[in-house]
Amino acid sequence: MKHFLSTSDWTKSELQEILDFATTLKNDPFQPLLKNKSIAMLFFNPSSRTRTSFEVGINELSGTAIILQPGKDAWPIEFEDNIVMDGSAEEHVKEVAKVLASYCDCIAIRAFPVFKDWQRDKTDLVINSFAKYSSVPVVNMETIEHPCQELAHILTLQEHFGDLRGKNYLLTWTYHPKPLNTAVANSSLMIASKFGMNVTMLCPSKEYYLDEKYIQAATDNCKKEGSEFNISHNIEKAYSEKDIVYAKSWGCLSSYGQPEIQMASNNTHKNFIVDSHKMSLTKSGVFSHCLPLRRNIKATDEVMDSDYCLAIKEAANRKHVQKSLLTKIL
Repeated sequence: MKHFLSTSDWTKSELQEILDFATTLKNDPFQPLLKNKSIAMLFFNPSSRTRTSFEVGINELSGTAIILQPGKDAWPIEFEDNIVMDGSAEEHVKEVAKVLASYCDCIAIRAFPVFKDWQRDKTDLVINSFAKYSSVPVVNMETIEHPCQELAHILTLQEHFGDLRGKNYLLTWTYHPKPLNTAVANSSLMIASKFGMNVTMLCPSKEYYLDEKYIQAATDNCKKEGSEFNISHNIEKAYSEKDIVYAKSWGCLSSYGQPEIQMASNNTHKNFIVDSHKMSLTKSGVFSHCLPLRRNIKATDEVMDSDYCLAIKEAANRKHVQKSLLTKIL
């Protein structure tokens, strides 16, 4: 049994197998590969693309998707050990994970950090607790990483470019009025570097650096692949000669849990919006984003409606890579 919590736990060749079979499923979507299989999907946070792509994909493979929202249509869950449960939680993850595993063949989790204490949030307590107590595979539908988005991202780029080794890849921070999860940015660094691209992370200042774990992963991956990893604060230099621009807003870890401070800082960097001028500096580059995206905040209408925008194709590929992943682990 192997969980799918992070792409760091899977080799490049294992991930490529998932990507290759995703292409097969894209061309022949209706197959009984999950017949008599059930997947419990727990959503601790809202979802549009993730829920739809998983639920439709499981149905196309003749499986059964069970949708649960703890605290709404399912009991609230406690994750701390050795605690007197006199709060809102009605049951402990130890029982929830074991019971769901006795019913279902897989458990998928979507649980964002609570944005109070990064040192605590970075332990990814919710999904790791399910992985600890579940006797069936656990899949990450986004926590502090977003590995399913990583797969869709790489599949989309491979469809466009073919071999990605040596491509120049830019992860750029963008403005957002609220502090957001770092999951997609973390995942972007890990997957782009794992597949042999020269990776640049563009952000306003050192305060916007991602957690050292992901910076180090990108550094190590690039060293292994013979590519380069750089961090830049210079917009025009960072965009220059890039093949791929991937945009995401994320919050400063230095002001984590302090939204007022974060918003004040973000408001001084609205110039990081992806626009046609910045894209003109690239090497006829493509643009993508994980979605949802606030138009004319993160990227302009002109960029989003352009032929070089791959965001919709990437979102569509979520279904195919997730179907392949579930087939692989089940």
